[in-house]
Amino acid sequence: MTLSILLIFGLGTTELLLVALVVLLLFGGKKIPELMKGLGKGVKSFKDGMDGLEEDMKKPSDKSTTADQAEKKA
Repeated sequence: MTLSILLIFGLGTTELLLVALVVLLLFGGKKIPELMKGLGKGVKSFKDGMDGLEEDMKKPSDKSTTADQAEKKA
């Protein structure tokens, strides 16, 4: 699945190896696991935030509930 997505963007094996080599040279072998850990935490935090946003959107807001109750009383 990931390979097909990369092929859509025109990235081949050579380009991927070149990007991996540049990342290795810039950050070094010891720093890469720390970077991936931070990236994973960031993605998890983003997903949690999106889930919370979806839950908030599904809940009826207090304002609309209050407006509905006012219409029923009138």
